Amino acid sequence: MPLTRKPRIAIMGEFSSGKSTLCNVLMGARPLLEKVTATQLPPVWLSYGPDDAYTMGLDGHAYDLDLAELDQVSLETTEHVRVFMKSDILRYCDLIDMPGISDPSMSSEVWERMAYLADGVLWCTHATQAWRQSESGVWSTFPKEMRQNSLLLITRFDKLVNESDRSKVLKRVKQETEGQFAEVYPVSLLQAMKAGEDEEKWAESGADALAISVGNVHLSTEKTSAIDFAALAAIEAVTRLPLVLHGGS
Repeated sequence: MPLTRKPRIAIMGEFSSGKSTLCNVLMGARPLLEKVTATQLPPVWLSYGPDDAYTMGLDGHAYDLDLAELDQVSLETTEHVRVFMKSDILRYCDLIDMPGISDPSMSSEVWERMAYLADGVLWCTHATQAWRQSESGVWSTFPKEMRQNSLLLITRFDKLVNESDRSKVLKRVKQETEGQFAEVYPVSLLQAMKAGEDEEKWAESGADALAISVGNVHLSTEKTSAIDFAALAAIEAVTRLPLVLHGGS
């Protein structure tokens, strides 16, 4: 049976691994996301629709939310924040921006209770300390069927200043995660955002390869038709980013 709802893609990783930047890239760097992807929030579930938001309480009830009051959302009483925005990628899939798995200021339960809702994961790992034991430990708890639907992004790859270091890190991470992700991709998201219309710099950032890779991810045979549309939207959202940032249509 085909998937009767939109695929849900979780954005995960450790604290300060580039998750929010990735979310901004996929969404087209909309200013609102600077608040939506702030720290100290429970999972933020992004869906297509008119500007609106609510919180889902741990009591099972939904509560209207003024986005100007995001900083008042309680981790102790809230399961997730649901935000509706008119972004192209959200026409075809939902994004769930998760808190950092290693954030010392919040319990892992904050993200664990939402992880089961995801069909696939875009996992961000910081290049200078890529694929830590804590990340491996958490990922090992996820179902095996999710692995073929997920990508591992080695973010801030430009922080590795020479080619030798880059090659060593990429080789090590690929060896340590073999069979655990559909693909492993190095990427510099901030570099991509600054590339503007410079196609060479855009390709050098790794965003071009990432866009193509997202398009090749299939959640499962039953869900292929649904994820194909999501992938096309993701490719469009990512590859159009330089135009968006410079006021292009």
